[in-house]
Amino acid sequence: MTDPVDVVLVDDHHMFRTGVRASLDDRVRVVGEADSVESAIAVVHAQRPPVVLLDVHLPGGDGGGGAEVLARCADLHGEVKFLALSVSDAAEDVVAVIRAGARGYVTKAISGPELCDAVLRVAGGDAVFSPRLAGFVLDAFGTGAADVATGDDELDRLSAREREVMRLIARGYTYREVGGELFISVKTVETHVSAVLRKLQLSNRNELTRWAAARRLL
Repeated sequence: MTDPVDVVLVDDHHMFRTGVRASLDDRVRVVGEADSVESAIAVVHAQRPPVVLLDVHLPGGDGGGGAEVLARCADLHGEVKFLALSVSDAAEDVVAVIRAGARGYVTKAISGPELCDAVLRVAGGDAVFSPRLAGFVLDAFGTGAADVATGDDELDRLSAREREVMRLIARGYTYREVGGELFISVKTVETHVSAVLRKLQLSNRNELTRWAAARRLL
């Protein structure tokens, strides 16, 4: 039997966290909990789990909820993956956390076994969405089903955060403007841009702009 995937569970309702714990099978192990933006950031940095189950609406911080947690844990995005778990299925909530770097979004209507499946998939690098939510992401990022199919192989090389940096750079944003938009440092933007150029085998931002324009990703 393989070892369970460790997760940190972030939700401001104790009863809900208790219910999630009881619903998970032996494939997933909760190693930490948090009920606010500040406590989530502290626990995630302390535990560095493969996956964080993150509610969208949380008290504390600057009022940014789950998206703020993602922004302030940006230094861990290569190591820790975030799966939004929320009662909300509003497009603006879905798009906000995906833009901030979450790898997926499922609603609280999900069953225990389905949630465990989602955790394992996210831990393995997949993006996971409850059925009707994927369309919000495709619309928000300016792509349709055909675009995703034709650009799939190359886009799959990029993380969610690298894709967002790529789009902003291709639109002509400066590194400082990208950092301000995504709440990350200029140095982190530079690191992401270097990774994008390397993965796509491009030499500079002009080539990146042409690459993105050809795929209607601007």
